[in-house]
Amino acid sequence: MSRGRPLALATTAAVCALVATVAAPAGPERPARTARDRVTTVAAEAPAAPVTCTDPEASLRPGDAADGPAVRRIKSRGRLIAGVDQDSFRWGYRNPSTGELSGFDIDLTRAIAKDILGDADKVTFLAIPTSQRIPALEKGKVDLIARTMSITCDRIRQVAFSTAYFVAGQQILAPRGSSVTAFDDSLTGKKVCAAKGATAESKLRDQPHGARLVTVPNQLDCLVRLQLGQVDAVLTDNALGAGLAAQDPSVELVGKPFTTDPYGVAMNLRDVDLVRRVNKVLDDYRGGGDNSPWMRAYTKWLAADLKGITAPPVPKYRD
Repeated sequence: MSRGRPLALATTAAVCALVATVAAPAGPERPARTARDRVTTVAAEAPAAPVTCTDPEASLRPGDAADGPAVRRIKSRGRLIAGVDQDSFRWGYRNPSTGELSGFDIDLTRAIAKDILGDADKVTFLAIPTSQRIPALEKGKVDLIARTMSITCDRIRQVAFSTAYFVAGQQILAPRGSSVTAFDDSLTGKKVCAAKGATAESKLRDQPHGARLVTVPNQLDCLVRLQLGQVDAVLTDNALGAGLAAQDPSVELVGKPFTTDPYGVAMNLRDVDLVRRVNKVLDDYRGGGDNSPWMRAYTKWLAADLKGITAPPVPKYRD
């Protein structure tokens, strides 16, 4: 299946993403990593994982103004180290005109850096593949992950999450006119692509509907496979799928979202003070009604493809 120019654009972006992920931190500034840059954790409170999982969205309440060990670590370093995407259109992608990272997740990360360090530019972005989000936190490569990461019961045993800053849902992306019409038996005998380590991969393994699962490092790689005719459909968050469809109008989201997937900022389980600080930032980010930073970011990045959202998610707390 040939789709002309969109294929070239998507393929180029995928190659650039791979090179940047392996070669260097992503972002306008690329300082050399040193031993001082490596993230270390000191337990000031009990780890942030709940004992049971009745509501994975429920996070820790915003803390007071006192800095804990994780926030002091970031201030001592002078930069926030954030794991992000750079090939998810509208969320975290490299602007072809400027070469800089842009998107909803990037703006949110800069807001966190500004709150902690007083400067939105004091952040080092590291491009992290979907499957490496949790290992990057566990190995101390980043302070946090802001990368369309769904909050799930499985994940909160491994990493801590902020309150939800967006709610997506799993949906099928397919070529226009395809016999694939939803996440149902129309997938029987089809090859369906999902990013390795994503919620979509788990869902397809649990409910394959007769499909053959094909995994790739990132969602954009799925679009390339779809354009090349190597897969018949893609399963991904509708928030990401809308961005893929915006890059190639010959594909579309079909059926309806069939899950509820809240996105959260992920952190190391022991960085309890950072979780509380990020939740404070999110409270401020949501505040202000139609003129809140959250609504301005939604209007700027997402409203064209994800219409009808009138407010950010309401935060949930467990303490």
